[in-house]
Amino acid sequence: MFLRRRDFGLGALALGAAALTGPGPAAAQGPAGRKLEEIKGDAEAELAYVLGLECYAYGFPLVMMDATNRIVTAVTKAGDYKAPMNQLLKMPGFVPPDYKDVVRISVSSVWSGGVFDLDQEPVIFSYPESDGRYFVVQLMNMWTDDFGSFGTRVSGNAGGKFLIAGPKWNGAPPPGVKDVYRCSTRYGWVLVQYAAKGPQDFPAIHKLQAQLQIVPLSAWGKPYTPPDNVPVDSDVDLTATPYDHVRLMTGEMFFSRLAMLLKDNPPYPADGPMLEKLEWIGVEPGKRFDRATVGSSIIKGLSRVPPFVWYRFETGAYSGPNMNGWQNLLNIGQFGTDYTTRAFVAWFGLGALPSADCVYPSTFVDGSGQPLDGAKQYVLHFEKGETPPSKSGVWSVSPYRENFYIRNAIDRYGVTSGMPLKHNADGSLDIFIQARSPGPEVESNWLPCPPSDPFNLTIRVYQPEDSLFDGSYKIPPVRLAS
Repeated sequence: MFLRRRDFGLGALALGAAALTGPGPAAAQGPAGRKLEEIKGDAEAELAYVLGLECYAYGFPLVMMDATNRIVTAVTKAGDYKAPMNQLLKMPGFVPPDYKDVVRISVSSVWSGGVFDLDQEPVIFSYPESDGRYFVVQLMNMWTDDFGSFGTRVSGNAGGKFLIAGPKWNGAPPPGVKDVYRCSTRYGWVLVQYAAKGPQDFPAIHKLQAQLQIVPLSAWGKPYTPPDNVPVDSDVDLTATPYDHVRLMTGEMFFSRLAMLLKDNPPYPADGPMLEKLEWIGVEPGKRFDRATVGSSIIKGLSRVPPFVWYRFETGAYSGPNMNGWQNLLNIGQFGTDYTTRAFVAWFGLGALPSADCVYPSTFVDGSGQPLDGAKQYVLHFEKGETPPSKSGVWSVSPYRENFYIRNAIDRYGVTSGMPLKHNADGSLDIFIQARSPGPEVESNWLPCPPSDPFNLTIRVYQPEDSLFDGSYKIPPVRLAS
């Protein structure tokens, strides 16, 4: 069993004292000149910091999902980019570059989706036959694990319907609805992507979007129109993005929010050891995280946690294991107890599909290991027949500053497989990654990047071939243009 705080007596002080590095005024006086309670407080703060790092990573996806839910549902009726709970937003085209409610959305697809609340009853989601268009439907719980995937890969172009039930429900589905998917959390997401080559595809996609429907179980089989006067929580702050809301939280704010969220969105049985660590720092599901009860030493230690974790989010990708600079995480959506990867993906690509549907090789560095710099010019060269291997034929490359697009002169935020790209005489393909045009003769292959400072790239490969899993296909490095 993990050390309980009431066991944190003299035996634990040696650990804490050893961990306190860096001389300060108190340390200069020597242990004999310090009060025992001060030493104990420093040790508690240090241990709270160490445990807090683990606990922050563990709870990060849940807090980020909640912050996003609050923003994207803060409207009275469904629209293009927001929708009330248990309703669907339906984007009219590719995501605009200034959209920041969710990080790193692709421009390979036109998106629809919604946040569901299963506290009172299940919902039934239905989608139409896709008329031959590649699509994927994704179900994700608040821990960012996927619990359902449908679409071209699973069932071809057929339409379907299924019931989504929360932790409390024990009923039977209505006639005509045979598939039931259990969400382990009260809240969750349904996301739909329709592949698009460009604006010419949007009208056909709009017809498909019009047939997407999410209906409460109690209204199934009856005429149903989603309400268009849903009350909006006046406490929701729309002046900041979900990303910034979480980034700006102090340790106390973060863990206070996490404690409340754990009540409706229960951890997995395998999370028992982490719950013991959370309890030690004062976080218990559904209980108020009270500064007075937790104690100033614990609060002091936890206050150091968010800045360090965000620093690691921002810098860790530069030094992680890679092939030609590219990192390719393959356990997305099925994380188990890999809390570190789960937290990084929630920061880097919230809502990412499981690897059977899509992989996301990403790089922050060029082929020589140097950070990608918007002031420089790069080329990504694919030999003939060596573009990213996809069973669906759908792939793309997109640039980001941190986790967001930056506006550019030609309003292009990805080079995609559906674009009329210009191949070289030998059949190879060059993608020119730079802030300024490489010239009219190859502008079709131009991927504008931010004009300065570090940036990063993500390749999306929908329905990837096995060679992207077993390592036999290697994405070429990004190289400086000659």
